[in-house]
Amino acid sequence: MIVTLIVVCEVGFWVLLAAGLTFRYLLKMRRTGLALLLCEPLLEVVLLVVTALDLKNGAEPSWMHGLAALYVGYTVGHGHRTVTWLDGHAAHRLAGGPRPAGAPRYGMARARHEGAVWLGTVTAAAVATVLLQIAIWYVDDPGRVSSLENWRYVAWRAAGIHGVIALTYLVWPKKSPAAGLTKR
Repeated sequence: MIVTLIVVCEVGFWVLLAAGLTFRYLLKMRRTGLALLLCEPLLEVVLLVVTALDLKNGAEPSWMHGLAALYVGYTVGHGHRTVTWLDGHAAHRLAGGPRPAGAPRYGMARARHEGAVWLGTVTAAAVATVLLQIAIWYVDDPGRVSSLENWRYVAWRAAGIHGVIALTYLVWPKKSPAAGLTKR
């Protein structure tokens, strides 16, 4: 049931996003579009409540509950950036707005960008860890929570791998092709 709800929340996220952008830019109903976009966090609240109720009703803590915590963490860490990015592209394509600036491609600007994205992953891991710890305390049975404890390691392993990748942009910054040209 939890996995189905995670899928429903993900589909709901994209449906609300598409509807919000459609109302904002195609139908010129900016407030309605904004209201739809602001409803997206409610999906995560529903997922949290259903997961808590599932555990309260005696469900065995499993990978599904851990995945729900990671999903909510990812949404907190990266959801705003995703919505902002898509909003900028929709404004450009549907409402004649300026073309959104892409991610920097070279040098320290790219390293800073990758660091900021990595901080979103750290935020996601931190939120997931807090939710998992709350679930562990809620279940209050050390023999039944090992799957939830394992998901904490998954979250921080992903953040660590992402951090190493982001660090490579700082240690070995990609040089602009124009920087390699010399004047004759």
